[in-house]
Amino acid sequence: MSATIALDDLREQVRGHVITPGDEEYDAARAVHNGMIDKRPAAVVHVSQPADVIACVNFARDHSIDLAVRGGGHSAPGFGTWDDALVIDFGNTRGVRVDPGPRTARAEAGATWADFNHATHAFGMATTGGIIGTTGVAGLTLGGGIGYLSRKYGLSCDNLISADVVTAEGKFLTVSSSENEDLFWALQGGGGNFGVVTSLEFRLHPVDMVHAGIVVYALEHAEMAAKFYRDHLASAPEELGAFLGFAQGPPVPFLPEEFHGKPVCVVVGMWTGDPAEGAARWQPFLDAAPVAGSMVGPMPYPALNMAFDELVHKGLQGYWKADFLEELNDGAIDAHIRYGSTIPSVQTAVHIYPIDGAVQRVGATDTAFANRNVNFAPVIAGLWEDPADNAANTAWVKEYAAALRPYSAPGGYINFMDGDDQSRVAENYGPNYDRLKTVKAKYDPQNLFHINQNITPA
Repeated sequence: MSATIALDDLREQVRGHVITPGDEEYDAARAVHNGMIDKRPAAVVHVSQPADVIACVNFARDHSIDLAVRGGGHSAPGFGTWDDALVIDFGNTRGVRVDPGPRTARAEAGATWADFNHATHAFGMATTGGIIGTTGVAGLTLGGGIGYLSRKYGLSCDNLISADVVTAEGKFLTVSSSENEDLFWALQGGGGNFGVVTSLEFRLHPVDMVHAGIVVYALEHAEMAAKFYRDHLASAPEELGAFLGFAQGPPVPFLPEEFHGKPVCVVVGMWTGDPAEGAARWQPFLDAAPVAGSMVGPMPYPALNMAFDELVHKGLQGYWKADFLEELNDGAIDAHIRYGSTIPSVQTAVHIYPIDGAVQRVGATDTAFANRNVNFAPVIAGLWEDPADNAANTAWVKEYAAALRPYSAPGGYINFMDGDDQSRVAENYGPNYDRLKTVKAKYDPQNLFHINQNITPA
């Protein structure tokens, strides 16, 4: 009875919609992107404004209730929900406001990269985002933010100008390089450990039409293609942003049916330099090895950023692992080919993202994202339809990750970590971990914000 009364009190304090287990829409409200996650929170609050967030934070703290925060909602480990928790859901706050003069954009915490790119593309601009349009802007940025534009313009967090944050005390703060600087530093890669971010302001860059490429090779030619990718990218201009991947051939028109559902090697990305050079910049990849299928040509940047959205729809089962690579050496390539030959589903995505160029021109301690001396961030994103395959596919991901570990640098990209990677958090932040613990102790000494890749207070 007391819990019911308390939640009635919360309803009176917010303008957003409070959904509890007795409500018809509860099952839909508690569902997150990863269908493997089946949590039953005490309540989900679809907040409408920062005042609702302040009320929710105060309520959770004062009633000693776990607090989960859901932005765009991807979160591979499903941290946007928790049993018996209060969930702050930003799904109804997805606005993006572009200021074309100074080339900035401010996004609300529920905005996805599809929302953001739609707004900024109208002005011929963009900033570094992910490769899936349904990914949340806030979550990606707080963990670092790797995307097609990383080599040219740095990580998403490197393009963050300011953010609005509700702290564990229920205080509303604006943070930037000149205001609450310690918290701003921590938000640039430190995840959701320090408060609830309600909006983020970004620096924009002139990105409009790009020369995109999706080049698919049969697995028998993967070694040739992968070594060419590694060697070519090392000297390629930063305007070329492309990842190497291993997948099952998707059922797309430009790929012959004989490769559908078969293990393949892919190179996917874009050229953002002089449009007249686009075709020539992609030709080396078409010549590197026999091509099973390709789609190369000009397209709007948002179209490439959303090209794989249908493949990774909400509700798929998911289990991920990640590391960093100082170099994509022959041993790592061999391991990728060995496990890539047994890739279990068309949705599973093994991607090796380059994070050189502009990413490495930021100092290791300039932001919370410390990994500025590595060249690649690989992810094994296991995704599949049938829960009956969970044990086998999870084991496949773990074995794959273990096979790559001897070639890996310490740590891994925090946004690619799963729920059982808590023991790697300190390693991931390296020289910044102690400072992050100090900032955590200042702004969240009781660890209210712990449903994440958690940094404990110093």
